[in-house]
Amino acid sequence: MSYNTFGHMFRVTTWGESHGPAIGCVVDGCPPRLALSEQDIQPFLDRRRPGQSSFTTQRREPDMVRICSGVFEGMTTGTPISLIIENTDQRSRDYGEIAQTFRPGHADLAYQSKYGIRDYRGGGRSSARETAMRVAAGAVARRVLGDGVRIRGALVQIGQHEIGRNRWNWDEVGQNPFFAPDPEIVPVWEEYLGAIRKAGSSVGAVIEVVAEGVPSGLGAPIYGKLDADLAGALMSINAVKAVEIGDGFATAAYTGPENADAMHMHDGQVMFESNHAGGILGGISTGQPIVARFAVKPTSSMLIPVPSVSLAGEDVQVVTKGRHDPCVGIRAVPVGEAMMACVLADHLLRHRGQVGDF
Repeated sequence: MSYNTFGHMFRVTTWGESHGPAIGCVVDGCPPRLALSEQDIQPFLDRRRPGQSSFTTQRREPDMVRICSGVFEGMTTGTPISLIIENTDQRSRDYGEIAQTFRPGHADLAYQSKYGIRDYRGGGRSSARETAMRVAAGAVARRVLGDGVRIRGALVQIGQHEIGRNRWNWDEVGQNPFFAPDPEIVPVWEEYLGAIRKAGSSVGAVIEVVAEGVPSGLGAPIYGKLDADLAGALMSINAVKAVEIGDGFATAAYTGPENADAMHMHDGQVMFESNHAGGILGGISTGQPIVARFAVKPTSSMLIPVPSVSLAGEDVQVVTKGRHDPCVGIRAVPVGEAMMACVLADHLLRHRGQVGDF
């Protein structure tokens, strides 16, 4: 049984390894007659691409996507869309010393225990390299959703350093290497991550993704809840250890009146006075912005020696050479956006299949 596919009506299957010749995905279920070209996908991949600053891995991959099927004369045909990206800057020799050992915090031991074999070169299938294809699929999903739905992500915390939410400015996200909506946090993060990298260490982060313009009615009770699928999709991203929708864990400290998103009528429309629920009630979208956050753990590959064990069952010290992100959460921002897009596109098509068009 394979678990390389997610989605129901909008289905995405990814394939490939970090140090293989290429990575790719197949998007099935995309409606026909949507305009689509490589130019519609590439800008999103460029945002995730490695080697763009000193705060991410220095692996140099152009990540140029190629559409191999499912598009004819610039339009989707309704048949499977195959996308491929060549790997061009692998340095497998960097991983020779960990071929017989397990990196603590990484998937090495788990893969070996499950399959009895693992690709130790960059983590193989467990590498965040795989997420490039999620970003490509997310670009296709955005075409399904249309221009009325806007999905944006931002980095809101690195280590102990959080943004100032009173200074949130979406226009700042594209102006710095951190996807930070707060310009004042940028120099703080630069100094902090510079020290982390110099020490050969790593640190975690929190990403927030917001989808605006999502129509009400997406999602279904009881086992097709939009927030459940969204949480699962975000949790499936490499290194993610926690997901919350709306105010999430903070709601445990609220009283009932504090948590309730009060409503009133305005010009014949239901209006909400707050959005603690993150735009989803009963697993169904309300028409408010959908808000999700996810926490990414520190990168497991480090230059600092860490106690571990070997394949032979010996106690060893593990040091991972090569090029690694001191904070993998930075490049997870466009990945989170992509997973939000894929889930929403899937639920849009599922809704139409059961209820009809909007």
